[in-house]
Amino acid sequence: MTDIDHVGLRQLDLSLLLIFLGLMRHRKGAAVATEMGLTQSAISHALGRLRVVFDDPLFLRKPHGMEPTAVARALEPQIAAAVRTLDAALNPPAPFDPTAAEGVVRISALDYELATIFPAALTRIAAAAPGLRLAVKSLDRSQALAALDTGEADLVVGFFWDPPEFALLEPLFDDHYLVAGRKGHSTIAAMPALEDYLTARHLLVSPNGKLFGIVDRTLKRAGEVRNVAVAVPQFMSALAILAETELIATLPARLVSRHAGTFGLAAAEPPVAIRSFTSSVARHRRDEKNPIHLWLIEQFRAAVAP
Repeated sequence: MTDIDHVGLRQLDLSLLLIFLGLMRHRKGAAVATEMGLTQSAISHALGRLRVVFDDPLFLRKPHGMEPTAVARALEPQIAAAVRTLDAALNPPAPFDPTAAEGVVRISALDYELATIFPAALTRIAAAAPGLRLAVKSLDRSQALAALDTGEADLVVGFFWDPPEFALLEPLFDDHYLVAGRKGHSTIAAMPALEDYLTARHLLVSPNGKLFGIVDRTLKRAGEVRNVAVAVPQFMSALAILAETELIATLPARLVSRHAGTFGLAAAEPPVAIRSFTSSVARHRRDEKNPIHLWLIEQFRAAVAP
C-alpha cells in the first residue's frame, strides 16, 4: 500500500468531506453550518484545512455565494463516492428482496443432491426469485472445495468429512445407507447375511473412478472384503443399472427411498454398520454475509424439512 498518500489522508477526516459536499450543494457557509449544527467559524476553519490538503482555493467568494473552482468540481464525484462507500460500511444492507434478485449463482453438487434436494428447492426458488439463475456443476469433493476457494463456485452442496478452514458449513440433513438391487434379487432378500453380501457383485458410485469407498474402508477395519465389480460416476445411472442387472449397490437411503419405486428396486439394511453422514451447504468465509447465499441456503433447508 505504498502508493497511498498517508500524510494527506491523515489531514482529512469525514467531517471535512461532509463540509466540502455541503459547500458544493449550498454554496454558502452559513447554510452548511445550519445543516450540520456547526458554527460559521468551524466551517471557515474546515475550508482552510481543505485548501491546504488539496493545495487549491476550492471555493471563491462571490456576491451570490461561494463559487467552486475547477479542482473542487473535479473532486466532487470522487469525494461523494468515498462518503457513500463509508456510509454503506457503517449501515447494514437493505433486507434481501428475492423478487428483485438477478444474476447467476454457481453451485457444485453431485446428482445425489440434484435428485433428492434440488427438485423441491428449485420449485421454491423459481416461485420466490424468478430472476435468479443457478448454474450447477458436478465436481468431486476436492474439486468442489477448490472451486469454492478460487471463487469458481459460490456454494457447494454435499458431505464433507474434514472441511478446510475457509469453508462454512450449513447442515441440511443426516442420511445413512441402504443396499439396493432389482426386485427379487436373492442377496437383498437374504439380508443381513454378511457372506452373501460380500460375495455378490457390487456397483460403486465413484466420481473419480476408484473401486474403493466408505463401505470398503468399513469392511477393511473388520477384516472383510467385498466384490466391487463396477464403478460409475453418477447415482442415477447406478439406479438404472441396478434395475437391469444382478449387481447390488450400497447407496444413500434418501436417494433409494425416493427413487426405488421408479426403477423397480428393492432395498435392505446393510449387514455391516456404516457411519452416517450429514449433507451440508458449504460457502466461503468471505461470503459469510452474502444475502443471496444466505437466502438460498434457507430454501435448501426448507426443501428438506420434514
